[in-house]
Amino acid sequence: MLRHPANPESSMRTAEIARKTNETQITVSLNLDGTGTHSMATGIGFFDHMLDQLSRHSLIDMRVVATGDLHIDFHHTAEDVGIALGQAFLKALGDKKGIRRYASVDLPMDGTLTRAAVDVSGRPFLVFRAAFSAPKIGEMDTELFREFFQAFAMNAGITLHLENFYFDNNHHLAESMFKAVARALRDAVEIDPRQADRIPSTKGTL
Repeated sequence: MLRHPANPESSMRTAEIARKTNETQITVSLNLDGTGTHSMATGIGFFDHMLDQLSRHSLIDMRVVATGDLHIDFHHTAEDVGIALGQAFLKALGDKKGIRRYASVDLPMDGTLTRAAVDVSGRPFLVFRAAFSAPKIGEMDTELFREFFQAFAMNAGITLHLENFYFDNNHHLAESMFKAVARALRDAVEIDPRQADRIPSTKGTL
């Protein structure tokens, strides 16, 4: 059984969330100390592809199953998956003891460069600076990527800054954002052996 790297006696950093509304029904499970194993079924092909990147490059095992009112549009599903993933992330973190807390990644993807900066602070905030040049990628509305990251940051209790400097196509822009956030999360939630039994804050709590 995989346990907290700093404390073999502690429980696994895992969580499961089930969320049901009149618009969506979502189940999420994750393991912060995983290998990037993933299974996504949201009914939105490009969204599944992006969530695959989030899991694979963060090394956070993720399973997402979502049934939503896609006959209306994709907004409720994208937002509610962000909510459920954020809630699971926060639950899996526990008291946040020993985490590195901060991370920033500049991620290149061909002619695209995107930065993600994260503070696992308990203070939810999103700065999103990216402007797509097309309304859709595949069937997914590009405006929904901000909605997803907003929902995730608010429910995970993290400060997340996402900024694109330039891009060569919309697919690369979206994918670079998910990969950059993934790499930043990977570094931020990693256990720092120099402070493995401490909360990374002068307040003593996050």
